[in-house]
Amino acid sequence: MDVLERFSRGDLEAFEAIFRQFQGEVYGWTLRMVRDRATAEDLTIEAFWRMYRAHARFDPARSFGAWARRIATNVAYDHLKKTRHEERFPEEYAGKPAADPVVQREVRDGIHLAFATLPPKLRVVASLRLIEERPEGEIAEALGTSIGTVKSRAFRAVRLLRKHLKRLGIEP
Repeated sequence: MDVLERFSRGDLEAFEAIFRQFQGEVYGWTLRMVRDRATAEDLTIEAFWRMYRAHARFDPARSFGAWARRIATNVAYDHLKKTRHEERFPEEYAGKPAADPVVQREVRDGIHLAFATLPPKLRVVASLRLIEERPEGEIAEALGTSIGTVKSRAFRAVRLLRKHLKRLGIEP
């Protein structure tokens, strides 16, 4: 009997082996969505706790990685809905450097604020597609949606980001 089948039957040793194997992948996926290392660590633990509690619903014939990403995505969505905090993005994603550091900071802060105003579902897709440049198929699978939905959400996110930046006087 393989480790996934043992996990689906509630075997704690199988769960520990799966945790060791997939912990990095789930953490990385969660980090891409919430953009904060400490929060991603906490949410990774929460995601694995949910996986353990739902072990009986896991089908060992299916991909554990896809199932784990889906649960991690739901945990991240829940977190983003509860906390409408300002996201912080790495400096290199804040646009082209301006000659004036004050202008550069204003642009970066405007981008951070614009992302923070997006609804969680659009923010997750925008982060994964626009910043992380993840393939639409991978995002769709993890979110449990179609590629068309991912494209639509990315389009709507870009439209809202441009609108918000324009209101701030920042032309993208």
